[in-house]
Order: sequence, then structure tokens, then C-alpha cells
Amino acid sequence: MNLKSQAIRMTATLAAAFPLALAAGTACAQTSPASASQAAPAVPAAAAGLALAQQQNCMSCHSVNRAFMGPALRDVASKYAAKPDAQTYLTHKILEGSSGVWGAVPMPANTQLSPGQAATLAGWILTLR
Repeated sequence: MNLKSQAIRMTATLAAAFPLALAAGTACAQTSPASASQAAPAVPAAAAGLALAQQQNCMSCHSVNRAFMGPALRDVASKYAAKPDAQTYLTHKILEGSSGVWGAVPMPANTQLSPGQAATLAGWILTLR
């Protein structure tokens, strides 16, 4: 399957899953006000992270589930999940780039991103584990 087909399939899957996740969040809000304040921000944050990753071409080299040119984002999340400063670490790697951690292909610095955007991406990646 080529990259374009993968991207189309992943986008369609996520687009189909988003209303279900939103409905689940709404159901939680109706049954448990305490959990609603915790659950409601997760859906928009996840959608914002995915949209930003697609907009900034992260998905040109990365996939959520499979290694491509770069590592699968779930693998990144799993590797750093236990690290206390994982979001800060990944934010720095996204902004400054990296080489030699995941193989021979270096990740270039993403100078087009603001630190806030990089933090949003790092936070979203860490939710994928």
C-alpha cells in the first residue's frame, strides 16, 4: 500500500472515530460531572494534535502505527512514556531535530513550529501509547 493510500485510510478511520469519541465524552458528561471535566479536553486535544501533525507534514515521515521513514508514533510514545519529562524531551526533539536515536535517517529541525505547537504535538504523541 502506498503512502497516499495509507494517509487516506488513516484519515478516514480517524474521521469515523472522532464522532464516536465525542459521543462517548458527551455520555460521560451526562452521567458523571466529575469525569466530564477530565474527559472533555482529551477529545479536542487529540483532534488538535492529529490535525497539527497532518498540517505540518509530520505524517510524511511518520505513521501512528507503523515505522515508515521515521518511527511509528506509538513506538515513540511507548519508549518515552515512563520518562518524567517526556513531553519536554519530545518537544525539544521536535523543534531541534534528532539523529541516531531511531536509526540512520535523521529527523530535521522543525523551525516552522512554535514551541507551543511542538508541545501540542509531543503531548498528542504521548497519548498514543
